[in-house]
Amino acid sequence: MSDGRVDRSWDCPVLHVDMDAFFASVALRDRPDLHDLPVAVGGGHRGVVLSANYAARAHGVRGGMSGVRARRLCPDLVSLPGDHATFSAVSSALREIFRRFTPVVEMASLDEAFLDVRGATRLLGSPLTIAEMVRATVHEEQRITCSAGVAPTVSVAKIASRRAKPDGVVVVPPDEVVDFLHALDVEELYGVGEATAAKLRRAGLRTVRQLAHAPTEEVRAAVGPGAARQLHLLAWGRDRTELHERRGPQEPDRSMGAQRTFARDLTDRDEVLREVLGLAAKVTRRLRAGEVAGRTVVLTVRYADFTTLTRSQTLPEPTDVTQEVYAAAVALHDAEVARNRASRGGRRGRSAALRLVGVRVEGLVPRTRVHRQRVLGEREHGWSEADRAVDRAAGRFGSGAVRPATLLGGARTPPAPSRRSAGDASTGVGGGAGEPPSDQFH
Repeated sequence: MSDGRVDRSWDCPVLHVDMDAFFASVALRDRPDLHDLPVAVGGGHRGVVLSANYAARAHGVRGGMSGVRARRLCPDLVSLPGDHATFSAVSSALREIFRRFTPVVEMASLDEAFLDVRGATRLLGSPLTIAEMVRATVHEEQRITCSAGVAPTVSVAKIASRRAKPDGVVVVPPDEVVDFLHALDVEELYGVGEATAAKLRRAGLRTVRQLAHAPTEEVRAAVGPGAARQLHLLAWGRDRTELHERRGPQEPDRSMGAQRTFARDLTDRDEVLREVLGLAAKVTRRLRAGEVAGRTVVLTVRYADFTTLTRSQTLPEPTDVTQEVYAAAVALHDAEVARNRASRGGRRGRSAALRLVGVRVEGLVPRTRVHRQRVLGEREHGWSEADRAVDRAAGRFGSGAVRPATLLGGARTPPAPSRRSAGDASTGVGGGAGEPPSDQFH
């Protein structure tokens, strides 16, 4: 722990990770001029506030509040429009971050998830250590902050993450669960809404301690037999510890990716980009085979010293086109090289050598839902048709029958084609314990 106390999280396998003011934080990522001002997403004209940053919350502005009331509480409130496609892409990226640390992830909403880390502690350290690693990765890659609750059960972890806000961690060891819960008001229990809290108050049950010690008949009379049993368990911290991953075939935020560890560390840009092009071709071929397209391109690089970084770019529209994925990956690579050189004062050195590179496409949707807007002057047949011709040839003659000339060896890597707009780029530090599998499908 940062304050020097003993780490007491080892018996707390459940993490609840919750983004801080998610929609507002995402909307403000590229608006440093607004960071110190009260800001709400939505609420313009006669709309409803979707989210508010903490400066606005200090004035009483909350999500679900009308814009009129919000501006009455905070006349200086700045209202920003919400970009739901961006929010969805960031949520997809968050899920992928969580799964780097544990495969057992239960997404509770776009901006929060429960993680079961009991299978990761041997490799990564205590649950508290993992929580801090997750938070650091989210901040570095998505440029937003999150809070985490670390506890033995789902409901206690959820309450702990609320207490950790903003940008903190709260650990509740098993022997402190009862004292932690019994100091709360009843509305702070996980799953207790305004209506249930009002019923409990009318029965004279204002604190969790009072609820825990109340006669069963009294609680039943207030909220009914089913709810009474559940509330009694929650009041003593006796709820579920197992998570439901909720990963079905219709899950909209899957990703496809491929990566390669080199036989020798690479420093030459052309060599690296040839590998990137090959990976982009492999990934997009799978996208087309699966009849899906994705909007967020993620580049992973691992340096010779095993430092692992990820860079992501959200495109204007979903794609399964090799050259478009490659173009985004090249831009991310070159931006990372520039940042790396700047951080070392412009000097080249061993830390610039790469041992691994990966390309992933996230935020997948069925191809039938993608309606591409043609650009004035654009050729009738372009890269998309070329890709499908290659797919047909590969299906008939084998995957190596047709490849970009650059991948045949000896050719200089061609410049990546430019897109109509650059999209949104975010950066970060990834995990990196051990070598991940060379090909991934989620």
